[in-house]
Amino acid sequence: MAKVGKRIKAAREAFAGKENLSVEAAIELVKTNAVAKFDETVEIAMNLGVDPRHADQMVRGVVSLPNGTGKTVRVAVFARGPKADEAKEAGADIVGAEDLMETIQSGKIEFDRCIATPDMMPIVGRLGKILGPRNLMPNPKVGTVTMDVAEAVKSAKGGQVQFRVEKAGIIHAGIGKVSFDAEKLAQNLRAFVDAVAKAKPTGAKGAYLRKVSVSSSMGPGVSVDLASATQN
Repeated sequence: MAKVGKRIKAAREAFAGKENLSVEAAIELVKTNAVAKFDETVEIAMNLGVDPRHADQMVRGVVSLPNGTGKTVRVAVFARGPKADEAKEAGADIVGAEDLMETIQSGKIEFDRCIATPDMMPIVGRLGKILGPRNLMPNPKVGTVTMDVAEAVKSAKGGQVQFRVEKAGIIHAGIGKVSFDAEKLAQNLRAFVDAVAKAKPTGAKGAYLRKVSVSSSMGPGVSVDLASATQN
């Protein structure tokens, strides 16, 4: 059995017996016990009462966190002509068409978000097996297939977070950095929970929001009181 380090052991002891805390208390606990030598990401995990194997229970969407994520997002845009120019002016890191497709097919994926104009989808469609598993495939439902590429690029770089439920009915995402003020992290957490709540699919039966927990990149998680997490 692997030996547990002093830092991890101390964090586990600090979290022992603590559950269903208010958003503010949970965030303070996470911040206090995040002692890694880098600015850890504060992560949220949500257990939902859905079975994503059924199309009418799939949960996906996008939310613009009020205080951003603290992460530098690299954006690639499939576009030509004036739309390509707009994307570059808005701050896109990579802009192209067939040349970008060939770069991705070669295995070079140096971006975190992919945006495309509608006319580029025949090209992008060839990349489904590469981009799909990485959750990078442009999709009109989350605003990444659009003619307004400038706004899409700005939103992606300004703290917009995409979410999609996994096979086990879990959604997880980063909602900021440990260095953020606790109040800003609380605002981000509630904005994220609200967006997931509003994305409830028609096929969901019974309790939809079952559990919410928060953690730092390197630390244990703590459950959050659902009533506190859903306060507006």
